[in-house]
Amino acid sequence: MKIAVNTRLLLKNKLEGIGWFTFETLKRIVTTHPEHDFYFLFDRPFDTSFVFSENVHPLVVWPPTRHPLLQYWWFEYALPKVLRKIQPDLFFSPDAYNSLRLPYKNIMVIHDLNFEHHPDFIPWADRLYYRYFSPLFAKKADKILTVSQFSKKDIHQQYGIPSDKIDVVYNGANLYYRPLSEKEKQHIRQKIGDGHPYFIFIGAFNPRKNICRLFQAFDIFKTSAQSDVKLVLVGEKMYWTREMRKAYGQMRHKADVIFTGRLEPEKLIKVAGAALALTYVPIFEGFGIPIVEAFRVEIPVITSNVTSMPEVAGEAALLVDPFRVESIAKAMKSITFDTQLRESMVEKGRLQRELFSWDKTAASIWQAMEKLSG
Repeated sequence: MKIAVNTRLLLKNKLEGIGWFTFETLKRIVTTHPEHDFYFLFDRPFDTSFVFSENVHPLVVWPPTRHPLLQYWWFEYALPKVLRKIQPDLFFSPDAYNSLRLPYKNIMVIHDLNFEHHPDFIPWADRLYYRYFSPLFAKKADKILTVSQFSKKDIHQQYGIPSDKIDVVYNGANLYYRPLSEKEKQHIRQKIGDGHPYFIFIGAFNPRKNICRLFQAFDIFKTSAQSDVKLVLVGEKMYWTREMRKAYGQMRHKADVIFTGRLEPEKLIKVAGAALALTYVPIFEGFGIPIVEAFRVEIPVITSNVTSMPEVAGEAALLVDPFRVESIAKAMKSITFDTQLRESMVEKGRLQRELFSWDKTAASIWQAMEKLSG
């Protein structure tokens, strides 16, 4: 079988949520099924580390898709031209894009429909593109995969896609995420925050990640608790908006906020594992991979009580109202001073994390591929 794959988001040192989904699942699928040929379609020069095995045939399809107009050209003209030469049995797109001009069977992954609910969080050109083409892409797909029951229901309701056309394939977490010893934790805390405990946020600074209220909640917590706990934010300032700058600028305790920027997985695992707790309170998520990563490094989790996050967290996290800073601050205070609560959260996290693994995700995707290919 010949399977063509959209691998635009396999970018060296720039993997975000969907990029990690693509990396972790494809690495497993192509190595587990060496009898099939996989054509990885990049939109720019690729790193050879993404050619996972001998049955992977990498191709660069120009132009690089850095703008909605270029995305349109790539999917509707450049991609079909290349696929006519390959004649694949199946086209797989893990990043919610599709081509309306392809005659081949296809599977696409829609991670969430954030842009339908919060269009103001997205640049206007991308917003127009997503809201016009996404329903068409979804109707064009022979099978849609998504990462939570919440997103499945959302796709069904927003676009009228039959539920039996949508399968849920949960995200996983890298197995290298592991708990640290107390000695390791102290070493990392000394390097990050002069030995002080810290809350950690992990993710790109997108408005939906609720960074402003996280700043405000931390300020309330620090003022009321008089604690030496710091706040560490790991990730790129994708949209360091005026509101974020204002919220940070108005903090009384901004000196206790630490920005690390993007961290490579080896370092992120240690920085996360030494944290007092994960404070991950977006207002919208299709899944929320940092929650599962926190379960794996065995730290408590504070997360939102909306969209997919209660589904992923189960009973293993403190759920807060992401629109109320007092709710977030209260959870911070509880986690900081209640040792028994922290231990209980960690124990529940050990159980909850067993629901999610990239092996399971890859197996579910392959099952969908086999079924569709006949």
